[in-house]
Amino acid sequence: MEESQDITVNAGDIARLASVGRAAVSNWRRRHDDFPQPVGGTTSSPLFSLPQVAAWLRRNGKPFEVSLGDLAWQRLRTSVDDLHLGELVGRVGAFLLFLHRRPEAWQEQGAYALTSLAATTADLPGDPDPRLDDPVLLRLVAKLAAEHGPLAAFEFLCERYAEAHSRRLSVTRDDVAALMHRLAGREGGTVLDPACGLGTLLLHAESSLAQEINETNALLTAVRVLLRGAKTRVVAGDSLRDDGLAGELADTVVCDPPFNERAWGYEELTGDPRWEYGLPPRGEPELAWVQHCLAHVRPGGLVAILMPPAAAGRRPGRRIRANLLRAGALRAVVTLSPGGPDLWLLRRPDGARPPSRLLVMDASEDLSAVEPAWRAYLGDPEAELPGESRTVRIIDVLDDEVDLSPARHRPQQGGQDFVRDFTTALERFRDTSATLSEAPPALELLSERQDLPTTTVGELAKAGLITILQAPPRMSADEGPLPVLTAEDTTLGTAPSGGTTLDPALVMIRPGDVVTTVLGVVRVITRSGAALGPQLTLYRVDPQRLDPDFLAGFLRSADASRVHPGSSRLDVRRARVPMLPIADQRRYGTAFRELFALEDRLRQTTTLGETLIRLGFDGLVDGHLRPCGQGV
Repeated sequence: MEESQDITVNAGDIARLASVGRAAVSNWRRRHDDFPQPVGGTTSSPLFSLPQVAAWLRRNGKPFEVSLGDLAWQRLRTSVDDLHLGELVGRVGAFLLFLHRRPEAWQEQGAYALTSLAATTADLPGDPDPRLDDPVLLRLVAKLAAEHGPLAAFEFLCERYAEAHSRRLSVTRDDVAALMHRLAGREGGTVLDPACGLGTLLLHAESSLAQEINETNALLTAVRVLLRGAKTRVVAGDSLRDDGLAGELADTVVCDPPFNERAWGYEELTGDPRWEYGLPPRGEPELAWVQHCLAHVRPGGLVAILMPPAAAGRRPGRRIRANLLRAGALRAVVTLSPGGPDLWLLRRPDGARPPSRLLVMDASEDLSAVEPAWRAYLGDPEAELPGESRTVRIIDVLDDEVDLSPARHRPQQGGQDFVRDFTTALERFRDTSATLSEAPPALELLSERQDLPTTTVGELAKAGLITILQAPPRMSADEGPLPVLTAEDTTLGTAPSGGTTLDPALVMIRPGDVVTTVLGVVRVITRSGAALGPQLTLYRVDPQRLDPDFLAGFLRSADASRVHPGSSRLDVRRARVPMLPIADQRRYGTAFRELFALEDRLRQTTTLGETLIRLGFDGLVDGHLRPCGQGV
């Protein structure tokens, strides 16, 4: 292809495009004298010509296909060095925003329309250079936008950029970002993020304000939000030292600040009016971010901020933690995963009587437990809460330590409650684990590897065997009478837990549909009646010609996962599937179905085992259990 002539790839790119590990690429270079020689790069990180590599792979019978998205990305990588890669992604983002806003201008005038690009994208932060001097790159990006839409095209490029700079970029987990928005967001309200990074916490907001110290990331955030049709204003700069949103008040503030940043401006900010609850110690920058967020939210507005676990108990910060509690500002501390981060939920005081209790909970085993506990707490902080969440009296934690760590305040169980919980956990673990030895399917071990003729999901879709569907980017409501299958439901194998209102744009799932998450989890649907949720892709097969369990198994396989939506939605059509008669497909499908069931059973056994272990430790420590054979 002419557009790939000047594109270079490294060993990691070759491995990803060829759906192999990096070790395989090293073996090819070592064992095959005719493998293409490097055309650039360094000895430790050589670069190869993409057309030469593609020709060699095809010549040696190795499956290789470069999608339009990969061509655009590799052209980007080839155009600039890594230090300036983000700037070029930002300029491409400005171009895609132009295509989103004025598609007719591009269709009618082509490259001549770029004379109005700067005016069309004037609301982007800073003064981004709108030029794209590479006509091949411009053409590739325009094709990508025409095929998948400007938003999907830019998300693909942002994802590749984040992967390439994973050591320098900290990206908030998607499930945590969605949870923070549900807990603190107000419908129709303005959301502010003072340390927005790549904008993950703002993707669910209809109106937003943001600041980011890195100019390139500020630009990428603005493009991501604006391409979703939302309103935003993003400024570049250091929020603590140079507040670019001074005087702005939002309905909600969300924040995933940098942790353990000692050079945060302690000396020059000593008398800053934001420190309403006390001057943050030099080694407690996260408490500076907490107070910065509170200063930017309206009275009564909520703040959701991620914090390192140590911030809940470090001695230097105890005075500020105590003042936050006394004022009624800090309402909840939630552990989201082992080792952190914790989620702090705060409300800016508005003159109402502050609560007498603080919500503390460990949601590291079940993130879905946070929202019902928080809603119940907001309704009545004194009421009994669902699940294992609990409240503690604020007066009881206002001691010399003011330690708010959820693990410190784990509830002590009464004797009968502990006996019941421990006995139940032990019995369920024994029952579940006892069936594992009989769970594996009967599989025949071959003396030699069997090569099967394959095709791609894209070819199957073209032939009408598969229809690929995705949910609309926005649901009409977070709650409603119509069940919604969420990404978390798909991962856990549970019933649809979301809700929305009826909308013609919704994708309704049917038995036999294959659903995948962006992380590569695959499920075959067995019940109808629910709508497909965001971040899910649905594959609807012709059951007379393609077995759904057969398809699911190959989508779940190690090779397919490298090109599955877990890498990018633009790559799904490259996943390879064997071409077999329907009778053979069903035999494979049965084996895959049994493996999926085994995977679910192992996950359930692991969860039960973790509960049993926790109860065992607790019981031995607090006197409810003792080792067998020990005398009274």
